[in-house]
Amino acid sequence: MRPSLLDPLFASPSSLPGIGPKNAQLLDRLLGGAEHPARVLDVLMHLPYDGVDRRNRPTIAQAPIGAVSTIKVRVAEHRPPRAKGPYRVLTEDGTGDLTLIFFRANSGWVEKALPVGATRWVSGLVEIFDYYKQMVHPDRILDEEGLKTLPPVEPVYGLTEGLFPRVMAKAAAGALARLPVLPEWLDENFVRANGWASFGEALARVHEPQAPDDLKPESNFFARLAYDELLSHQLALRLVRRKMQVLSGRPQPGDGALRAKILAALPFALTGDQTQALAEISADQGSDKRMLRLLQGDVGSGKTVVALLAMAQAIEAGRQAALMAPTEILARQHFDTIKPLAEAAGLTVALATGRDKATERRATLAALASGALNIVVGTHALVQDDFVYHDLGLAVIDEQHRFGVQQRLALGEKGVGVDVLAMTATPIPRTLALAYFGDMDFSALREKPPGRQPITTRTVNAERIDEVVAGLGRALKDGARVYWVCPLVAESEESDLAAAEARAEDLRKFFGDKVGLVHGQMKGRDKDAAMEAFAAGETKILVATTVIEVGVNVPEATIMVIEHAERFGLAQLHQLRGRVGRGDKKSSCILLYAGPVGETAKARLEILRQTEDGFRIAEEDLRLRGEGEILGLRQSGAPGFKIARLDIHADLLRFARDDAEKFLADDPDLRGERGQKLRLLLYLFERDTALKLLRAG
Repeated sequence: MRPSLLDPLFASPSSLPGIGPKNAQLLDRLLGGAEHPARVLDVLMHLPYDGVDRRNRPTIAQAPIGAVSTIKVRVAEHRPPRAKGPYRVLTEDGTGDLTLIFFRANSGWVEKALPVGATRWVSGLVEIFDYYKQMVHPDRILDEEGLKTLPPVEPVYGLTEGLFPRVMAKAAAGALARLPVLPEWLDENFVRANGWASFGEALARVHEPQAPDDLKPESNFFARLAYDELLSHQLALRLVRRKMQVLSGRPQPGDGALRAKILAALPFALTGDQTQALAEISADQGSDKRMLRLLQGDVGSGKTVVALLAMAQAIEAGRQAALMAPTEILARQHFDTIKPLAEAAGLTVALATGRDKATERRATLAALASGALNIVVGTHALVQDDFVYHDLGLAVIDEQHRFGVQQRLALGEKGVGVDVLAMTATPIPRTLALAYFGDMDFSALREKPPGRQPITTRTVNAERIDEVVAGLGRALKDGARVYWVCPLVAESEESDLAAAEARAEDLRKFFGDKVGLVHGQMKGRDKDAAMEAFAAGETKILVATTVIEVGVNVPEATIMVIEHAERFGLAQLHQLRGRVGRGDKKSSCILLYAGPVGETAKARLEILRQTEDGFRIAEEDLRLRGEGEILGLRQSGAPGFKIARLDIHADLLRFARDDAEKFLADDPDLRGERGQKLRLLLYLFERDTALKLLRAG
């Protein structure tokens, strides 16, 4: 049960003073979600991202141009508008004049706010027009009493249409008043050493900043709150992991016979990284604890083969294995890679997607339930209720950041003590891996399989597109195959699609029916047909949207053209480039950009030219863009952080990880005095799923 101390924070924002039904609805639109409507807690955790400094109190003569000033003036004269001009109010002090400008103003309101002869404080941006100082629409017009309530720094919040800044500020002030006095859950020496305030004081100082620096993510106040969030996350990850391991696994040592047959059927030797990863995975499978491991592999590093060998070990132990991928294209591709190797070892494999005919599906389900089927590869269909496994031993989840934690665990719950191997082709910087997947062990594949050629990467101005097309013509005569990727023009699939269709049409003028097209709005069957025509060489140029970003494998493709490369993130560009260079022929990637290019985009393109190391690229991407974009969290709905910024608070993450580990070693069920306080922290940052597991276990 949630401690009653926190109940006021879980009430609706409509319970806050001055927040009526309409504004409560707007706050809900801004801060609510599918799981629950907005609550007072959400208002508290919605921190300002900037602030307006109202501390500068100069005379008119001293007021700096282009900056916000709060100035004491006497109202000298009103000049109502002529025709469609603005309403002007002339004000003065002993040092000069300041004209206040109001467009489309209510003259009655202006006269009431600024009576002639009265003294007022006006706060806003001071500008020069026709050699005179002016302030257009002052942010604040106050008398002496009102001045006492003016915050030194006014917080600026993210808003939604119809929600005014003052309403948000009022809601935040009301939410702060509801915050109970909370006990200190951090080690007091640690708090003192960092010069931190308490959680409540830090929250109040960010919502009511005294100086602009209070609002910087690097400030002590932000750092305190970020640490609390990171600690809650690390505690929750560890509690979930321990629960999974307590539901102990079943040792699956295997005798190596099937693995030996698969290795014999491979046309190449494993890389050192693959061998190392397999040793780590095999040791996990052989132990009596459930495996929960993340296999990171750069594009084309051979993750599928590692996964197949791990599946073979589970099958040697008399169990079954399943591989779940986020898209049909990816599932089909894994199936195509796995099937011949598995069959060489005498294993049965089936593909299960949402498009299966009823008879195929029934046959797959029957074979799974009877144990006749060793391996099933598919999309999230694999976690549906009618998929009953005879004895699932290993669940492999590909591109696992595209699935939420629930889906990730759901496949693992399709059997008793199922080992879980998650895979990603997005190299994740260690900081992010610890933050998001700290409940997992890690293995990384950095080496490319033997025979892979390096990819030459060039940046070309889009004005030279005719030269690029002419170059493609020459390459096609030599048997090349080409991907041409069109970007998302705006936040809509339609414009993405229109760009790809227009480019395909344009290229067909030169290359006729050698040009194919694939995009996200095509039916699965048509998409597969377009991919298959390209893989078979029936089409030589495949124009695509980013639907081909992950997992498409056509070793004959040696040229990748990325149009408007400046619009893509680094990790995405790296993923796309990884679609070529998969065979033994020399490959190239052409980044077409439309100038002038901003500094960040320029840095991205330059890094891509310099290196093919996905892990270095991921570190740079984190520095340039922030964690959500790299992991695809913006799209996937996986839980990001509200306060912590991993590009800034990485050091705090390491401390939080150690703190959580040490603490749970001493008090694994959070029963002690500090454990009870930490339970409050888990509720505040909504990591209470971990507490439910404690109760269940």
